[in-house]
Amino acid sequence: MTTHLTPSSLTLQIILGDQLLAPVYQPIVNLAEHTIYGHESLIRGPKGTPYHMPDMLFAMALAEDRLNELEFAAANAGIAEYRRAGGRAKLFVNLSATFLVEHYSRHGEGQLQALFDRADMPLGDLVIELTEHDRVHHVDALPRMVEVLRAQGAQIALDDFGDGRSSLRLWSELRPDIVKIDRYFSHGIDKHAAKVQTFKAMLHLAETFGTRLVAEGIETREELEIIRDLGIGYAQGYLLGRPQSEATSVIGGDAQEVLASTDIVVYPALRKVAQTHFSAEKLVISAPGINPKMRNDELIRIFHDRPELHALAVILPEGKPLGLINRRDFIDRYTHPYHKELFGKRPCTAFMDPNPIVVDRHQTLEQLTEILVSGDQRYLNSGFVIPEGGRYLGLGTGEQLVKAVTEVRIEAARHANSLTFLPGNIPTSEHIARLLAARIEFTACHCDLNHFKSYNDQYGYWRGDEMIRLTAGVISANCDVRRDFVGHVGGDDFVVLFQSSDWDRRCEQIVSTFNERALGMFDETALKAGGIVAEDRNGHSSFFPLTTLTIGAVRIVPDAFSRAEDVASAAALAKRHAKQGGGGLWLLDDGRTTPLPVSAPSQVMAAVGP
Repeated sequence: MTTHLTPSSLTLQIILGDQLLAPVYQPIVNLAEHTIYGHESLIRGPKGTPYHMPDMLFAMALAEDRLNELEFAAANAGIAEYRRAGGRAKLFVNLSATFLVEHYSRHGEGQLQALFDRADMPLGDLVIELTEHDRVHHVDALPRMVEVLRAQGAQIALDDFGDGRSSLRLWSELRPDIVKIDRYFSHGIDKHAAKVQTFKAMLHLAETFGTRLVAEGIETREELEIIRDLGIGYAQGYLLGRPQSEATSVIGGDAQEVLASTDIVVYPALRKVAQTHFSAEKLVISAPGINPKMRNDELIRIFHDRPELHALAVILPEGKPLGLINRRDFIDRYTHPYHKELFGKRPCTAFMDPNPIVVDRHQTLEQLTEILVSGDQRYLNSGFVIPEGGRYLGLGTGEQLVKAVTEVRIEAARHANSLTFLPGNIPTSEHIARLLAARIEFTACHCDLNHFKSYNDQYGYWRGDEMIRLTAGVISANCDVRRDFVGHVGGDDFVVLFQSSDWDRRCEQIVSTFNERALGMFDETALKAGGIVAEDRNGHSSFFPLTTLTIGAVRIVPDAFSRAEDVASAAALAKRHAKQGGGGLWLLDDGRTTPLPVSAPSQVMAAVGP
């Protein structure tokens, strides 16, 4: 063996010839069974040199044009050492698509078969992990190579899916047994709702293709909690086990605690209202465009023959919109005495709005909303012209616009409330369903403000919004962000799903803190009077006490409910009983509602001063 090596004297030939490669093994964990499913064989170069880590080692091989040779040697070393040390779980061996295709084209199946023969392990325990250092250029040849490997008994895994090199086309054409999701999507997933949604989409793909998923790069308890609860089958990362010279049979301690826990983690909430791909194209009404030279007596016949048309666009020969003629305005003016005789043979442009509202086909929901709130309200009567690239497509109506924007906003609010950014009805129901499916005990609470309408009417919607945000802040501050779910289901209604065992103490703190801080949102006159005078629902002047918070709670035990809607209804019933009982915190149990003690806020006069 060569001695006294220095980094400058090292070459790949020396490293391979002197057998200076050393494999290490990182565990891949079966999250459902809490067991080691297999190990990934990783390679290391000579210790104490820049080529110890694989990035520099493979860079050297690339510079010397010996990548295939290094890959084959690394696979040999990894398999041989794994069996020598008694490894019995599945072994993931990295081979690039380039290596497999080129090696097969030069040597056929023989040399690969020799590699497997030397492995002295059941080929059903070997997983060929397809990697690629550059974008795959052999998509057409790969399926045949994969068939050969499968015929020999090996399984196929696609590595680093989503990193820009592994493509959906590869997944679809190769139908790998396993897909390893790039660590980018796992990193910080407990803080990024978009990454949660990405994993959900990949789960759908995996189900379609019959593929198992491995989440790579799991480094924190929070990341593992999300991955586990999403239903990802397998995971790999430092939290579960670091690469070691020998295969381990033990999962990392922190990871074991997470896998043993029955808690259902709270997914990160969207921090803004869910966006939509809605565009003005969906509002297009097919309507003929008319030539600027068309006479008014021809135009009136079109309106008579097409009663459904609210307007007609005047279009230049090249397709550019010139103006808009409102049906009602035209007919009203044209039917005035003598107007038919005066204007019948004149061009229609005499009755045209030369500056109509123009909405390009690709304008977004936000841009359409700006039209609704602008001072130009012509869209209500005349509608608007919809072109694409300057060429006329059709018309839109004000009724369509108002309806579409309203519906999309309502649907978006069901996912995330635009005022508090808390999850709306849909994610709240989804979380209840997850809790029910896990068959664990939890407490469902419905929170509501007392006398909020009178406050909102008295001080205005802006101050009302401040009180709603205060409510959201107080509730969220007193919940465990990883275990307790907070949803804003509309207006001044909030739902909290507690897994925390001290839920009652937290609720007491929520009620007392809100009641205390809400005092600061009233003026001195209201504080001295202990309330405000405002109109009731019948329009009569009435006295309303200061706004306080009510919470109705229901303990949910396994199998007591099967549907999320029933849990929400039970919590809403508890809230109604609580409001009827005078507010505060109430627990609904076996059909009986019991008040729980809550610390009273400071006296109103203390807040006002002497």
